[in-house]
Amino acid sequence: MSIEELYKLFAKCPIVSTDSRRIEEGSIFFALKGDNFNGNVYAGDTLSSGAAYAVIDDIKYKKDERYILVDNVLETLQSLSRYHRIQLGIPIIAITGTNGKTTTKELTTAVLAKKFNVTSTKGNLNNHIGVPLTLLSMDDTTQIGIVEMGANHQGEITALCEIALPDFGIITNVGKAHLEGFGSFEGVKTSKRELYQFIGKRGGNIFINTSNSHLIEMAKDITQTIGYRTNHEGIGIEGELIHSSPTLVFKVKFPKGWLYIKTNLAGGYNLENALAAVCIGSYFSIEPLEIGNALESYIPSNNRSQFITSERNQILIDAYNANPTSMNAALESFITFEAPFKGVILGDMFELGEGSTEEHQMIADKLQTMDLSMVLLVGHEFSRCKISSSFHVFEDNNLLINYLENLNPKGYLFLVKGSRGMKLEQVVEKL
Repeated sequence: MSIEELYKLFAKCPIVSTDSRRIEEGSIFFALKGDNFNGNVYAGDTLSSGAAYAVIDDIKYKKDERYILVDNVLETLQSLSRYHRIQLGIPIIAITGTNGKTTTKELTTAVLAKKFNVTSTKGNLNNHIGVPLTLLSMDDTTQIGIVEMGANHQGEITALCEIALPDFGIITNVGKAHLEGFGSFEGVKTSKRELYQFIGKRGGNIFINTSNSHLIEMAKDITQTIGYRTNHEGIGIEGELIHSSPTLVFKVKFPKGWLYIKTNLAGGYNLENALAAVCIGSYFSIEPLEIGNALESYIPSNNRSQFITSERNQILIDAYNANPTSMNAALESFITFEAPFKGVILGDMFELGEGSTEEHQMIADKLQTMDLSMVLLVGHEFSRCKISSSFHVFEDNNLLINYLENLNPKGYLFLVKGSRGMKLEQVVEKL
């Protein structure tokens, strides 16, 4: 079946699923395969559960005309989403970067929603499967699409751009992350720069933090840029941190003057994410007061830059992901917080390759220069570090949880941060 023919079916059944356990009536199931699963096996079950069609790539599972046989299900899903994106003909904004992708996407969505019907990536479905699903979730009511793009190897951003065909792009920042796949910081920059290169060739515009020298270097061949900054040099949207204790308050300069914005985001490092949303909103003619209202109304969730008050303590949890760059930024922000007792609970940072031990040691060394009442580290990598005798290190969450249950700390301001795989939300429950 050609993509054009499949698209006619999609027009009649515009709900797509790749999870056989969550089937909506009248949807199209795409039987993806992975290292440990084969969606073809469950195609029949999805049809019994209400799916209208099942796209498969193994002929032995085809039983009737409801089974659509293709050469490769994943490639078909990607091709269908690209075809759909072309038919929509709407502006697509692509967002990538080492840190802040999802927060920037959420803030930008909130701002643009003041004027447009916006469809954006749900959660962090930002890979070779998530991007097609995001595009296929857009319909003829969508006026602007926002697509988050993640990568841990060279060429992935280009591949995602070939699917989404973005007209606008933003790289939030570049730092040390996924070094197993990228090999080095320069490898990270090369990969992220793929977005700039694609947008440039497409004749689109990039939104760029002109305070970031790495991004400026990466965009040196791009002529169509729209800037924002955290200093007083250059042109574009200018923002300035007021304070971030406990949540981010900043001011931003518009043509008619400064606007003060009080957010619910914990951490001064979110200033750049907020300014990106301001810049994009301004480009799309959202009024300054509407931009401010959108940012002030946004409530972070899912362990990202959340500020929580429990019965005993205050907790700044930013534990959806972690790498050396974001960990350092979180600690630098936490230094500025005022509280009688401050403690940090840090979990291992994943996917750092051969430099993992060194990167964890650098974080441990930084902690020894900070004035903290309590330092609790958890994970195999932190367990290998040479640390101060006043620090407590735990091999896993269970040991840390037992310690906290016995200690029962009260009156603290805690920073909790680690890679998603550390599941530090389990620890927060004990604070």
